[in-house]
Formats: sequence, C-alpha cells, structure tokens
Amino acid sequence: MPASNIKTTRIELIRTKARIKVSVKGLNLLKMKRSSLVLEFFKLAREIALLRGNLRGMVGNAMESTKIAEIVSGRMELERIAAEQEQASAGVEAKNVMGVRIPNIEVMESARKSVAYELISVPTPVEDAKRNYTRLFEMLIEIAEKENSLRKLLYEIEKLNRRANAIENVVIPNLRSKAAYIKDRLDDREREQTVSLKFIKGKLNG
Repeated sequence: MPASNIKTTRIELIRTKARIKVSVKGLNLLKMKRSSLVLEFFKLAREIALLRGNLRGMVGNAMESTKIAEIVSGRMELERIAAEQEQASAGVEAKNVMGVRIPNIEVMESARKSVAYELISVPTPVEDAKRNYTRLFEMLIEIAEKENSLRKLLYEIEKLNRRANAIENVVIPNLRSKAAYIKDRLDDREREQTVSLKFIKGKLNG
C-alpha cells in the first residue's frame, strides 16, 4: 500500500498491531497443521512401501495356487466356479485427518463371503487359490486407498505451504512496515508538537 494511503492515526496503529497478532497466530496454526500432515504423509508412505514390498510375493502365491487348482480341477471347472461367484465390490467412506477428507475403502462383506463359500464342496487347492486372490484384491484396494490419500495430503501440504509463505513473507512484513511507518509519523508529529509547545511557552515567558 502506498504511504500516501496509510492513515497515520493511533487507532490505525492499534488496528495494524492487532492484525499482526492475528496473522502470527494464524501462521503458527498453519505450521502446526502442516507438521501434522507431513507426519501423516510419511507414515502413509512407509505403509505403502511395506505393502508394495509384500505385493510381489502375494501375486506369486496367487498365481502358483491357481496353477495347482487348475491341475487338480481343470480349467473348465475353475471357470465354472469363478462364474458362480458374486462380483467383488467395495464401499467408500471418508475420514477426517486434520481437516483433510481422506477416502477409506472397505471391501463389502458379501464379496468376502462369496469368495470363500462352501468349503466342503470346493476342492482345497481351489479354495486356496480363491483365498489368495481375495487377500491380493484387498491388498490392492488398500494400496489404492493409501496412494490416493497420499496425493490428497501432498496437495493439502503444498496449499498450506503457499498460504504460510504468503503470510510469513508478505502479509506480516507489510503489516510490520505499515505499523513502523505509522509509529514514525506519530513520533514525528509528537516531536513537532513538543517543539511548538516549547516555542509558545518561551514566547509567553519572554
């Protein structure tokens, strides 16, 4: 703001100082929220790395169990059993992490039951294959959920960074400069008034 547009009054100085306090408090809250989200971000990143580390082994187990099931029951029988299963589905809910809405994906219970039905009538290798693919499906859902959450957290952290930087590097310095300018003008005015009073007093006494 140009200096010519600044009101050099004590009320304006009080208002400006109050805005500085509010801005500093807001900045601290933003930094606290950002720190919490960063911790959550790295926690999720570690969880994803662990899940992805286990994923290859689970894929291998699922494929191997399918081969064994095919040897025992034949491809046609496997396809028949697969056709009788309910289609797997998932439900999505949102959870709140420091004001950020994060998706929480849950595999529907009916999908779990359909993949593990009639243990007695289904050969054990086939049941093993279905169980392995159920676990693989749930792990893929979990990884997708966490990776989506990671992207949302990163977006929110970047947004908080921009807001915090603007307040810290632009808003607060400008307000402090404004307060200093007003104070200087008020001090100058007070000195001028003091000099004038002394001059008038001297004239009266003389």
